[in-house]
Amino acid sequence: MKTIALLFCSNTFMTFAWYWHLKFTNVALWKVILISWCLALVEYCFAVPANRYGFEKGWNGFQLKIVQEIVTLIVFSVFAVLYLKEPLQWKYALSFLCILGAVYFAFK
Repeated sequence: MKTIALLFCSNTFMTFAWYWHLKFTNVALWKVILISWCLALVEYCFAVPANRYGFEKGWNGFQLKIVQEIVTLIVFSVFAVLYLKEPLQWKYALSFLCILGAVYFAFK
């Protein structure tokens, strides 16, 4: 559970690092990159321990990556709806359900 909590923190920072600037296209690209790098540094402070703890609990690299992708999709979905004000269409939700199948097969 510690791994998943840290992955949620990590992915929240990385999602902002990658997409926050879409609402601020008037900001110079070099500034956006610099701010995003700072956010990504914080992201790594959560991601690295998350993967270390997960690995120590017996998860392999493939399992860690697949769980990280699911967490990324959850975090991004919330971000896209609340911050970017984009609708969550049924086709996206269905796509995410297919990816959840990958988690099932990775751990079974």
